[in-house]
Amino acid sequence: MREVLVDVLLTMSWAVLGYTLLLDLVMLALVLAGARRVSASRRWDGSEGHEEIFASPLTPGVSVLIPAHDEEAGILDTLAAVLAQRYPVLEVVLVDDGSTDRTFDMVAERFGLVQVTARPTAALPVDGTVLSVHRATTGDPLTVVRKTSVGRRSDALNAALNVARHPLVCMVDADSLLEPEALVQVARPFVEDPANVVASGGVIRAANGARVARGSVLEPRLSSRWVVRFQVVEYLRSFLLGRTGWADANALLIISGAFGLFRRDLVVEVGGLDALSLAEDAELVVTVQEHLRRQRRPHRVVFVPEPVCWTEVPETLAVLGRQRRRWSHGLAQLLWKHRRMIGNPRFGPVGLLALPFFLLFELLGPVVEVVGLVSVVLAAFLGLLDTGTALVMFGLALGLGTLLSTAAVAVEEFSYARYTRGREVGVLLLTGLLENVGYRQLHAWFRLRGLVAALMRRTPVWTAMPRTGFTEAEPIAVEPAAAT
Repeated sequence: MREVLVDVLLTMSWAVLGYTLLLDLVMLALVLAGARRVSASRRWDGSEGHEEIFASPLTPGVSVLIPAHDEEAGILDTLAAVLAQRYPVLEVVLVDDGSTDRTFDMVAERFGLVQVTARPTAALPVDGTVLSVHRATTGDPLTVVRKTSVGRRSDALNAALNVARHPLVCMVDADSLLEPEALVQVARPFVEDPANVVASGGVIRAANGARVARGSVLEPRLSSRWVVRFQVVEYLRSFLLGRTGWADANALLIISGAFGLFRRDLVVEVGGLDALSLAEDAELVVTVQEHLRRQRRPHRVVFVPEPVCWTEVPETLAVLGRQRRRWSHGLAQLLWKHRRMIGNPRFGPVGLLALPFFLLFELLGPVVEVVGLVSVVLAAFLGLLDTGTALVMFGLALGLGTLLSTAAVAVEEFSYARYTRGREVGVLLLTGLLENVGYRQLHAWFRLRGLVAALMRRTPVWTAMPRTGFTEAEPIAVEPAAAT
């Protein structure tokens, strides 16, 4: 019996090790592809061609859609950042989704809102009741829709789509800050290849700790909270390099709901956002691509590493856990809904590469990690632990994980150098090492709970994240002029 148990535990240990190595090698390939793309994109001036976009009568207008529920802490900063965009044709549609705080009152006071009768531009289903529509009297292109909340971000976005007027729609979270040229950069692929580009995304970065003034990030700074630092490194890996690599393979599956640009006609054509999905951003991307593949219509989903959207990330493990459980639950929903695409060559690289990867490594990854951890603990408890095997597993996982994080930090600093203080770069490198011990396992537990919730078919609920708001920069003191 003991020999059988030893064989089982040893087999499980090596299987988990092989799985981990395969995952890290795939991620390394994506990171290297992303690094090559980022390096190539930095060889030309980021403002090159922007004047042509501003001047061209063919530049498509953009409707920025912002769903907001109890966002009084940062909503004015978010609106200031969006309205300051250097884009020629722009409107902002803010949806006050049943806020119980002063979100609407603050916006109404700042922009002098007046109630209007809006003519709908689409008839997407909305479960919440639309109470009223308002427009700014300050000259800003701002429309505010008030509706009752049904606890789903997608419902608020569908309400915004019903009044949006421009051919492109940009979905932005209410706790996000766009850099001044973010929109023109993320819209550039639509201008260069209008026949094929259907969606475009940009880089998301953590704004926690940054110095902000009037909706603009003056100085990126690392938060003093380790849970935020871990997410900074995660975002560098997944957004800056991971998604750039997937886009290079024409297999991009996710454009973040915090900052994504889509063709409005296609979003309406597929029925808007899935009201029951907890991963409505990825769900929309996959639905649009499936729809176009079935109709044999050429299309591209692109990722542009230059435009940056700063967003507030969870500052406590409790809030992070809720967010990651929701993401995992939403991923399970997406993969089940589009299960016929998985491994199907009819759907190109998305069906053959991206969806199988997300099934095997993103959805089932936490199961394998938790099983591996339990097998090691059980072996140690029973006195069956092979110390050499355990050290090999730990060393390889730690080494490859650290290599991935170090590569992400290195590309960020050599290409963009957002964090200019040497100490912060050192902290980021240390974070990439430490996240493999403790944080990675806790993250796997959060994701596993989300998967279990999906398997038990629990009702999807969008829970709002507590906001602390952005750190406002102190005004510069002005010396009084000397008397003459």
